[in-house]
Amino acid sequence: MIYEIKFTPEAEKTYESVVSQLFERWGEKFVFKFESRLEKVLDTLTHSPFIYPVVVESTQIRKSILHKNCSLLYKVTDQSIVIICFWDNRQDPIFT
Repeated sequence: MIYEIKFTPEAEKTYESVVSQLFERWGEKFVFKFESRLEKVLDTLTHSPFIYPVVVESTQIRKSILHKNCSLLYKVTDQSIVIICFWDNRQDPIFT
């Protein structure tokens, strides 16, 4: 089964923020590397959505580390993968 990827409005907002910060700090080349890594992770998720660990057991939210400074939080539903947000790992932990 191939799962459909869906982005929440929060995911879209945080993605734009991350890309903007990457561009300002390291330039266009680094943004392309980040986007390439994201495409690979999303492709993997469409085929194997349970590959990354659950970080919140009660809600089944999973986490994929895209870069040492950025993670992707998502949830698997019956037929889709809902991207919740992109998280800057340098912030206070989102889950404790």
